[in-house]
Amino acid sequence: MGFGGSTAAANSKNALIAFLTPLPSVLFYLSFLNHHYLFTSSDSKGAWLSQAPLWTWCYHHPFLLAITLLFLNVNVLFWLISHIQNSHWMIDLYWTVIPVMLVHYYASHPFSHYNWWRSRIVILMTWVWSVRLNHNYFRREGWQWGAREDWRFTDMRRQYGKHWWWVSFFAIYAAQQVFLVGVSLPLYVVHFVDKPLNIWDLTAVVVSLCGIVVAYNADTQLHDFVTRNIKLKETGKPMVPILDKGFWKYSRHPNYFGEQLWWWGLGIFACNLGHGWTIFGALLNSLCLAYVTKLVEGRMVKQDYRAEAYRLYQKTTSVCIPWFRSSTIGKGDKNN
Repeated sequence: MGFGGSTAAANSKNALIAFLTPLPSVLFYLSFLNHHYLFTSSDSKGAWLSQAPLWTWCYHHPFLLAITLLFLNVNVLFWLISHIQNSHWMIDLYWTVIPVMLVHYYASHPFSHYNWWRSRIVILMTWVWSVRLNHNYFRREGWQWGAREDWRFTDMRRQYGKHWWWVSFFAIYAAQQVFLVGVSLPLYVVHFVDKPLNIWDLTAVVVSLCGIVVAYNADTQLHDFVTRNIKLKETGKPMVPILDKGFWKYSRHPNYFGEQLWWWGLGIFACNLGHGWTIFGALLNSLCLAYVTKLVEGRMVKQDYRAEAYRLYQKTTSVCIPWFRSSTIGKGDKNN
């Protein structure tokens, strides 16, 4: 779609676009930090704040600044680029990058105050989560930049037709900002509340890391399954209709379950710091994944070669939270 094809030139062009796109926000923030530390080091902070209203606002409103930069650099700029390319591929990639950028932004902001160890633990885990998700993204896309857009966006493009140019701004970019800001709220709390480490921090770490491990293994099992089916199709052999091994034996969407564990684990950090209201982001993300689950399963039962087997799979296997299979239908009745 667009020039996001599989050629080496298109791949290089998309990679360059992906690296250059966030530069406006990055350069603006670095300029703010440079002015702050320059004047602070010369004991002129008061004069600086009184004479630079923009920098004053940036200093006193770190959260609003993050929202503003996301709106301009993601909602507006990504949206314009997507229509030039005729593909909304970039937002999927940056879903895995923006939380990393946010956690470093919060940690480096001059107004922040936090427990150093908690901050470093959260930063490290966010990097691990991001590397895991980026690896899965590029592995799935054949190690190409912008080879295709999410199938759900393609379906919406057909659904809205000539109105898609403006609907996409709200359906993809504005909505994604709400989700990204919401699920990343604990990263903000961690860096603007100072409290000694306690047992709840350990609980949060365990839950978050379990989420990463579950999601990684589930996605790897899914990737291996899809790869085997592609080879079977190329050789003219019948494809295996469903994946019901490994984590997928106990959950129809273990990768989604792992992803939710990660965000709920971060929510425990925020609750421990007295800001339990921030878990609304994790709740919103869970509701979104529930809707996505419905779309994915609807797509599965529309595919003739797997429809019957998948309906049986739905009857015997937990939809999200891993659990033992139902005994209402024997395993021998399933088309494995």
